[in-house]
Order: sequence, then structure tokens, then C-alpha cells
Amino acid sequence: MRPEMIIDILSWVCLLSGSLLGIIGAIGIHRFPDFYSRQHAAGITDTLCAMLILLGLGLQAGVTLAAFKLGLIFIFLFFTSPTASHALANAAMHGGLKPELDNFNKENKS
Repeated sequence: MRPEMIIDILSWVCLLSGSLLGIIGAIGIHRFPDFYSRQHAAGITDTLCAMLILLGLGLQAGVTLAAFKLGLIFIFLFFTSPTASHALANAAMHGGLKPELDNFNKENKS
């Protein structure tokens, strides 16, 4: 196999697995019962999804300025996405939103 073909295959594997992970995260957001579990599904999958998609695009671009810019975008997302998820969950907790699991446990103990 030629090196170009191997890079194309790796690129498409990264792109497809990143897309699949994004779909799984969207299903998690739809299916989970409360805000915090939905936030967890979104926060976990979006960083890895973005990493795989940007890696696949970077492999397609080769060693160019575009690949460097994709790397900078990933570094930005790597730090801001978990920070935003934490800030959103923290604001919800300070706003008085309780996890649904707490309500479930209180109902079953009585």
C-alpha cells in the first residue's frame, strides 16, 4: 500500500469515528433524564469528537498552514469546552437545580 492511501484510510477512520461519537453524544443528550447527565454526555463527547474530526481533517490537509490552524483550533477547544461545561453545571447548581437522581433517592427512602 502507498503511504498516501494509508493516510487517507486513517483520515477517514478518524472522521467517521468522530462523527459517530458526535451522534452518540446527541443520543445521550436526548435520552438522559436530567440536566447534569445531559451536560456530562455533551461535555465528554464534544472534546473527543472535535479531536477526531480535526485530526482527520489535518491528515487530509497534510503538512500545511491549514493543518497548523486545525491544531490551534483543537488546542482552543481542548481548554474551553471542559471549562464551559463545568461553568454551566456550576451555574445550574448555584441556581438551585438539583440532580434528578437526588429526587429519586429521596422518594425511594420514604
